[in-house]
Amino acid sequence: MSKATNKAAFLPLFLGAGIAVGAGIGSATDNLALGLALGVAVGAGLGGAMSIRQNNKDKKHRSGSDGGGAHHSDSDDRDGGSGDGGGDGGGDGGGGGD
Repeated sequence: MSKATNKAAFLPLFLGAGIAVGAGIGSATDNLALGLALGVAVGAGLGGAMSIRQNNKDKKHRSGSDGGGAHHSDSDDRDGGSGDGGGDGGGDGGGGGD
């Protein structure tokens, strides 16, 4: 017997939303075929991307690789600055004028 999974079904959700939005836009512009086609394309793209993102997140949690290490919001400082947003000279909103 297989385990029951509690995964969200993003593809059908976004596909349905894309069709609904596409039908509305297609109806408003008198080009229903184009609106539906764009809605299906956008909905499938977003649904597929969210499914892949969720699968990657599930794999990360199952492998235990998220145990106690530094997180991006904690101490990942890619610009080499001090963490106050001003490490690259652009965090304060000011620029070097002439």
